[in-house]
Amino acid sequence: MEYTPNPMPELAPLLKLLRLSGILDSLAARNREAVEGKLAYTEFLALVIQDEVARREQKKFASRVRRAGFRGEKTLEGFDFTLHPQLNQELIRDLATCRFVEEKVSLLIAGPCGTGKSHIAQAIGHCAVRQGHDVLFTTQTKLLGNLHAARATNTYERRFQNLVKTPLIIIDDFGLKPMRQPHDEVFHDLIAERYERGATIVTSNLDFSEWGDAFPNQLLGAATLDRLRHGAYRLVLDGESYRRPRPLPESEKTEFTEGVEKR
Repeated sequence: MEYTPNPMPELAPLLKLLRLSGILDSLAARNREAVEGKLAYTEFLALVIQDEVARREQKKFASRVRRAGFRGEKTLEGFDFTLHPQLNQELIRDLATCRFVEEKVSLLIAGPCGTGKSHIAQAIGHCAVRQGHDVLFTTQTKLLGNLHAARATNTYERRFQNLVKTPLIIIDDFGLKPMRQPHDEVFHDLIAERYERGATIVTSNLDFSEWGDAFPNQLLGAATLDRLRHGAYRLVLDGESYRRPRPLPESEKTEFTEGVEKR
């Protein structure tokens, strides 16, 4: 059997010094591959560098996903389009290219509860992360609550500016709870500062015509929505809810029916 030399022990501390310690994960295998395949030194070097680049990209991707705060692994592959036969899948595929993120415009998604608005929003967010964009997924309530809490710790301006600079923010459940002052002003300021500077996805159970009802100050609401709607893509979901309850076992159905009849 041909002897395969082990990588030099001196390499480990040198690679760590150069912040290339990830190469150690595949170095032995690549060294064996080079010996068995009689690869040139440059070919071997190219392989280990490619491994390091791939490792760093995966690490960046994992970090972006963690910072995004997605609720589970929501992807377009996992979305049941059969429940929405009228949905414009060509538009969905176009949105998945994240061209709208480069355009710095909004995507507004409306539809009844449980029809998959959050799923699609997060799936498109995942596409953006894979393309190297920083993304934040949050709800209207959580977003405004965190900014309000930041005032107490004197971190409001820093958090606000971080939100302004985020390439894509996904605001889920817009209008689920009516905004109160000064939350409506904060929401307006954020949308105004991000206008033509970043992309925003907003999902809501309300019809588009009802979005203004979420603001106590109708004038402020009109100004906010005017910026969100300018150049925005719109998507309307309808159909059966994903959140259908599981059927009860026959025994429980009987007990429940009997209990109703007794009442």
